[in-house]
Amino acid sequence: MIPPVLPLQQSPEYARTLRALGLPVRCGDRAGLRWLTQRRRLPLLGDVGLISRGPVTSTALPADWLALCRHGHRGPLLLNADGPTPERLRADGFWPLLTPATLALLPLSTEREMRAAMHGKWRNRLNRSADHRLQIHRQPLTPDHWLLDAEAKQSRRKRYRTLPPALIATFARANLGAALLWEARHQGRPVAAIAVLRHGPTATWQIGVSHPDGRRLCAMNALLWAAMRWLARQGHTTLDLGMLNSDAAPGLTRFKLGTGAAPHRLGGTWLHHPGLAPLARHLPARLSR
Repeated sequence: MIPPVLPLQQSPEYARTLRALGLPVRCGDRAGLRWLTQRRRLPLLGDVGLISRGPVTSTALPADWLALCRHGHRGPLLLNADGPTPERLRADGFWPLLTPATLALLPLSTEREMRAAMHGKWRNRLNRSADHRLQIHRQPLTPDHWLLDAEAKQSRRKRYRTLPPALIATFARANLGAALLWEARHQGRPVAAIAVLRHGPTATWQIGVSHPDGRRLCAMNALLWAAMRWLARQGHTTLDLGMLNSDAAPGLTRFKLGTGAAPHRLGGTWLHHPGLAPLARHLPARLSR
């Protein structure tokens, strides 16, 4: 049986990171079904199990998948689904909370194939970046690099949520060689940088910050292209570029899709609660899509 491809939030590397932070996490692997369940304490709900981007399976979900993922936990279970269908979740007593988000997943292959998949404008910007003679450096991500602080400030300014810098720094310490940074310099000054987290055959673009000069010089195109080529040479098959939001960030959405990435729709956020399960099983289908 071919093992399923795991997103970052379901990977052994992520579990190792959470444990290094002292957070409760339980993982399982049975008959092609793999899951990572976190434990959180949330207002109103209390002690909650959380499965993000899972469970993951290369076959159909087994009948006892819910009991397996609960690990005996009887309280509420939150599921950010990536795989189970709405029909299956509703039948198993899940209540829909949030509509599905969409990711950009970029296949990694040969340089020729990846260039051919790019949109014309993205490829043109990449070509222009070469004219500016940017110096691109790859290095391990360290907690003291300017990118982490710049990303924290950028997320507050633009009001989006991402993994906390402390978690990303812990990922780097707990998984040596799995957290990498590509930095672009122009005339000796840093103008942009990205951080990529590696986990199995997949890698995730986690952070990206570009200064005004970096945007003018198309530095992000150059950085992502350098990362794409290196990751492909290391045997990675997919680069997860993160969420798409054409309303709040249309420019970033165009940038991600311009690489040749394909949209991947997730399954939404669902709640399994013993008191709500009987009602959830009788929800109209239109409320759970």
